[in-house]
Amino acid sequence: MRVFYRFLFGVGLLLVLTVGTALVLSWAPDRSVEELSARWAPPPSEFVRIGGMRVHLRDEGPRKGATPIVLLHGTSASLHTWDGWTEGLRDERRVIRFDLPGFGLTGPTPDGVYRVGRYVETVVALLDRLGVRRAILAGNSFGGQVAWQTALAHPQRVAALVLVDAVGYPMAPQEIPIGFRVARSKWLAPLMRVTLPRGFIDSSVRNVYGDPTKVTPELVDRYYELTLRAGNREALRERFVQAQAGPGAESIRELTQPTLILWGGRDRLIPPADGERFARDIAGSELVVFDDLGHVPHEEDPVRTLAAVQTFLQRVGERR
Repeated sequence: MRVFYRFLFGVGLLLVLTVGTALVLSWAPDRSVEELSARWAPPPSEFVRIGGMRVHLRDEGPRKGATPIVLLHGTSASLHTWDGWTEGLRDERRVIRFDLPGFGLTGPTPDGVYRVGRYVETVVALLDRLGVRRAILAGNSFGGQVAWQTALAHPQRVAALVLVDAVGYPMAPQEIPIGFRVARSKWLAPLMRVTLPRGFIDSSVRNVYGDPTKVTPELVDRYYELTLRAGNREALRERFVQAQAGPGAESIRELTQPTLILWGGRDRLIPPADGERFARDIAGSELVVFDDLGHVPHEEDPVRTLAAVQTFLQRVGERR
């Protein structure tokens, strides 16, 4: 019997040491905006006051001429996801991108509200702050949902839409990144406020790429460090609770703006069938599928995806 108790004690001790070591290795407390800005907010980044927040913004390109385009990132991403598109657009068009509330360097809202309607209000407030009367909205994933709902709520402000693997219909994912699964767990939430295994982020980013070999350590650094921005982890959990996919999907058919729909054929989070449904529901829209790309095709292959966007923008310009 003593041998058995010693065995149990040994197993228990090993378990405690294992858990303790894992906690030490994954310990990741919040980081301040000031600490993160040195790396992630060099010029032309700026911070503007909107809705009680200091919103991280980049506003580039000519102020006259073509209709400005506003780029809206997806869940747990940041304005940096649009680097490739911005480089290709800013010589001829004003390009505006910002970290949505709860993400990137913008961080949490003052009142903890993350309903889609609040994001729509933020987009319109930003347009007002920048003196933009009318813009083209392009959004990926959750940012796509914000884009089309803004177009519905304020049609006079939205000249056209580019929806990139956008949220719209009830979710039926083939696979959910581990980072999202953990964020949705109320049991793990207290632990995740002070820990964040880098492996979770690495796995999650690879999961949304069609070709995981394109994911670099520098890319993982960006997603990892900006997730640590003070308040972002709690904001992510609340965003999942407050802003669900599906409600309002029937109103997608009411969209009248010229719309380009881009989709990654290897998207396991929002399958290509949703892109086909957007194309059916939005009269006159165009769907382009990139068979080898994943959930963030604009980031995975900015050159190829932007070519489709530029063709669309030329056509929209000719029509106006």
